[in-house]
Amino acid sequence: MAIGFPFPGDPLTLPRKRRILTLGSMDPGETSFHRAQALRRLGQDVTIFGLKPYDPCNRYWAALRSRFPVAPLVARVNRDLVRTVEQQRPDVVWFEKPLVFTRSTIRAIQQTGAVTVCYNLDNPFGPRNDRCWYQFKRVFRLFDLHCVPRTVDIARYSAWGLPFVKVLLSYDPCVHFPPPSSWSDADRSRPVSFIGTPYEERPAFLTDLAEKHNLPVVISGRTAQWQRALRPEIFARCFTGGLLYNDAYREGIWKSKVNLSFITRLNEEDIAHKAVEIAACQGFLLAIRTPGHQEIFEEDREAVFFSSVEECADKCRFYLSRPDLREAIARRGRERAVRSGYDNDTQLRLVLDRLDGRA
Repeated sequence: MAIGFPFPGDPLTLPRKRRILTLGSMDPGETSFHRAQALRRLGQDVTIFGLKPYDPCNRYWAALRSRFPVAPLVARVNRDLVRTVEQQRPDVVWFEKPLVFTRSTIRAIQQTGAVTVCYNLDNPFGPRNDRCWYQFKRVFRLFDLHCVPRTVDIARYSAWGLPFVKVLLSYDPCVHFPPPSSWSDADRSRPVSFIGTPYEERPAFLTDLAEKHNLPVVISGRTAQWQRALRPEIFARCFTGGLLYNDAYREGIWKSKVNLSFITRLNEEDIAHKAVEIAACQGFLLAIRTPGHQEIFEEDREAVFFSSVEECADKCRFYLSRPDLREAIARRGRERAVRSGYDNDTQLRLVLDRLDGRA
């Protein structure tokens, strides 16, 4: 059964306190770490089982494990997890994108009485068909509860008869928040800004904006990825800043007059995670038009949308010259994100309420 978002203003009681062991990479810039912190804010007793120490040091072994996440390449992390669960006896084991865990591990965890929750930002079942999902597809039916962020997942998980909660790709209120009240357009040095990865049509789209439409495009992300994706002259002209995390990411949004946001079609996205984060930072959001974006933001009042590079270019030119409109739309977008509960705390409370039997 799917669970919708809370109505604005609904009183939500604090979930029952549980001991939760959460698994993921858990670097401070990772959304898995943000969710662990949100669970703590919701009164949960959270222990982190970090997966970084189990990453192969050799890049060839790392590539091999990514494509074939099976024993003996994953034996140690499975063994250590079972031992940790048996020692700590958590009420819930919360898996973040579980790529390396075996059927015997999940069953051993469940035999201790712990509930297993699978939270997966990415899409194992889309047309990308990445090899890294090999092990996940062998075990995903075993989890006691799935958190699914895509509309397309509802039909899948319903047809499979698997228990799930529909959640939104959410922002973190301790990371994504508005700029100081003294901030103005004079502080915004990134005219038409994109912060992210060069998936799908994005390099060609941004190149068209910069070259064909002569717009001042500024791109930040992983340097090596964008260097491969863009022609040398476009990379030299548009790319700056490298990968932006946490404070630098938020400030990158603050410094942007126009924040572009795309979906990843091969992940079957209807709502971009970045769109929600931009709105939460009170950035002016110019996103690709999708039914999902139109559902969570009112067009031209809380965000602005485009369906083609030409429409995007026209709107960039218009709004670059109208800082008053950008400010008003960004402020209403932020208000909508807060009012409608697009934050981690509200979305994770849906999961905990389901475990409490309240939803």
